Amino acid sequence: MDNAKTFFTETERQTVEETTRAVECCTIGEVAVMVVDSSDQYADREMLGGVFLGSFVSLLVTVSFFDASLWFYIPLSILLYEPCRMLFRKIPPLKRSLIGARRIEASVRQRAVRAFYERGLYKTRRNTGVLFFISLLEHKVWVLADKGIYEKIDQETLNRFARAVSLGIKDGRACDALCQAIKDIGEILAKHFPLAPGDTNELSDKVMTE
Repeated sequence: MDNAKTFFTETERQTVEETTRAVECCTIGEVAVMVVDSSDQYADREMLGGVFLGSFVSLLVTVSFFDASLWFYIPLSILLYEPCRMLFRKIPPLKRSLIGARRIEASVRQRAVRAFYERGLYKTRRNTGVLFFISLLEHKVWVLADKGIYEKIDQETLNRFARAVSLGIKDGRACDALCQAIKDIGEILAKHFPLAPGDTNELSDKVMTE
């Protein structure tokens, strides 16, 4: 799995940043992009995976070689727990298989909100920040906006842009899909929040990672 720092190539990063700057030339809205490895560590899923896989492998071994003896099964299960747990930590698809859709949705949404405040996106003068948040482990995109934006644009509209970017990532065209979504939301921002005299670039256009 790609990590946040290598998800976009250097050329793609520059393209995203140039697209963001171009959009902000026509609106007081501020667009930011953030990519993270995951929205949660899901330590409980790693533990669950370690228990299940360790127990399963132990069962196979004891049935095959030790006549299903509990005297071998229990110690072997304990011995295999930690290696199996680490396997779920090191192989994201394994861990993701144990995370339900609702948990993923809630984790990414909460992490996006936290990023919005941690990175100061709420500090724009007219509350017009928009965050494209990409969480790689979950294969999930969330678009979050400040209260000024919500006066004109509802969350379902933002979700539509998130789905478009998610589909682009799935199809291997993450940069193109993200840039198109930024341009599309830029048109809406320019309509409802046109550029005003004295407007300045209040947020960095660089792709944030964590």
